[in-house]
Amino acid sequence: MTTVRYIYHSCFVLENDDVVVVIDYWKDPMGYLHDILSKTEKTVYVFVSHFHEDHYNPEILTWGNGDERITVQPRLMLSYDTVRKRRVPRTMVRDIMNPDRFYEDEYLRANYYRSTDIGVAIALTFSDGTTAFHSGDLNNWYFEQGDHLKVSLDEMEGMYMSVVRSVRADIPHFTHVMLPIDPRLESNMLRGVMQWLNKIYTDNFYPMHFWHRHTLMADCLKEMQHLFVDTTFWWPTPLLSAYEAELPKE
Repeated sequence: MTTVRYIYHSCFVLENDDVVVVIDYWKDPMGYLHDILSKTEKTVYVFVSHFHEDHYNPEILTWGNGDERITVQPRLMLSYDTVRKRRVPRTMVRDIMNPDRFYEDEYLRANYYRSTDIGVAIALTFSDGTTAFHSGDLNNWYFEQGDHLKVSLDEMEGMYMSVVRSVRADIPHFTHVMLPIDPRLESNMLRGVMQWLNKIYTDNFYPMHFWHRHTLMADCLKEMQHLFVDTTFWWPTPLLSAYEAELPKE
């Protein structure tokens, strides 16, 4: 069985008997990620969905390459823009992720999808049959206020739904899904999540990119639990270890 552990912001660790997968590491304020990686003897993958600072930490380049604590050599899976913008030597990268491509080895398959922002979204299928989706910055960024978007609201929604349909065509049912619930979207912060859940079967849902708004997340997930009764909604509790998650309280 593949488990999911929340670290911080948009970073999660997925682990089974064979592998440890780190996605979008930025910070590790409680030190749990470093504890996991310093002790594991499993194959480690590090995925970076895009180059934005809150999804990428150059420290990953030192793991297994000079870091005294983390000596395991990870398989670096970096998006095309991360390699270019962060000037990462291509010789260090196991796979450069581009939309509409995939990677496969003895432990997992990774399908890559275009983002509505930059970089890629990642769908993983593990050897034990578990499926997981991490959206990176893929979302329906439906900002009704300000000049955040370079496209119209209709274009943004169309782009997002096109990707959702592409994902569903490949993998119609996910064990674990990690999507943004960004408070900056105000009344539309659940829009993309609702659209996803109405199209793709999801067993377990985990919010991310919520900027420390833990109480708000609990309220949002309570609301969604009543609407999508076949999905279990998990929310990360502040100051709990990365190994723990809580269900929304009734």
